[in-house]
Amino acid sequence: MNTKLGSALLAASLACGALLAGSAAAAEITAKFAVTLQESSHQGQGVAKFVELVKERSQGRINIRPYYNAALGNDVQVTSALQGGSIQFVVPQTTTLTGMIKDFEVLDYPFLFDSEKEVEAVLDGPVGQRLLDSLPEKGLVGLAFWENGFFNFTNSRRPIAKLEDFNGLKLRAIQARISQESIKVLGATPVPLAVPELYTALETRTVDGQGTTAAVTAALRLDEVQKYLSLTRHTYGAFIPLASKKFWDKLSEDDRKLLMQAAADARSYQRNVAREQELGAIAQMTAKGLAVNEISAAERTRMREASMPLWSAFSQEAGQEIFEAAQAEIAKVRD
Repeated sequence: MNTKLGSALLAASLACGALLAGSAAAAEITAKFAVTLQESSHQGQGVAKFVELVKERSQGRINIRPYYNAALGNDVQVTSALQGGSIQFVVPQTTTLTGMIKDFEVLDYPFLFDSEKEVEAVLDGPVGQRLLDSLPEKGLVGLAFWENGFFNFTNSRRPIAKLEDFNGLKLRAIQARISQESIKVLGATPVPLAVPELYTALETRTVDGQGTTAAVTAALRLDEVQKYLSLTRHTYGAFIPLASKKFWDKLSEDDRKLLMQAAADARSYQRNVAREQELGAIAQMTAKGLAVNEISAAERTRMREASMPLWSAFSQEAGQEIFEAAQAEIAKVRD
């Protein structure tokens, strides 16, 4: 072979190899993100911000496609799919995890929190980190804690102004024991239902009411089939963006850091959206005719006292240490 030709072929081969190696190093990553609510919701906007940040910071190399409106299933279904690796990201409410990790129940104790500041002290501090650290052994990776917000009960029968008003009501619960027992301890009957089933159940009076944030109530148009909104602020709901550990383990350390930081940076944005939407939703639904009532401090204290045996029972079964740690963080804020 001509020496010059051989040299040229060798150089071309080496250049091609380098190009292929560079392409492999910069291979695109595609992923599915399952989202229960619509894109315009506080949950959906948090996901949209996360996707935007990841795409921008990876220079378009990491492409995450959100599937809104529970298109891939409810929280329980998509979290199971996440463990299996068929979905790469989900953002369920933390209550969804209580069946597999008892410590998460502490976030759902009724009337435990009084303010967002108390919640942030718990979620963004050592208690929250301990909860995140417990996830990998279940095939999940927790990225941050986002906000759903304080829950308020709606129903179609009467305003809830005092503890006794819960008696005889059938209220929607999610399929987690802490959710169901929280309703029982107040004197109502829990009816486990997934989000996609809720509107019809309220419309047909299969259940009388439900408890979630005003923003979610408005987003799901539940005010169309409810008459009363009582500002009980009985439970705080946190969303938790999760990644599949099977997917996570295949990523480079740099990509993991990028995703973690994007979720943390999206957190402040998402919480602000949640709080703005909450106030807007209450005003919007009031204007449309939903009757809204506050709960007096004295009655809220009675509701908390009725709920405290539940705190004791659940923390004794499992989670006493994390319950005490959460109480300590809350006390620092209140002091």
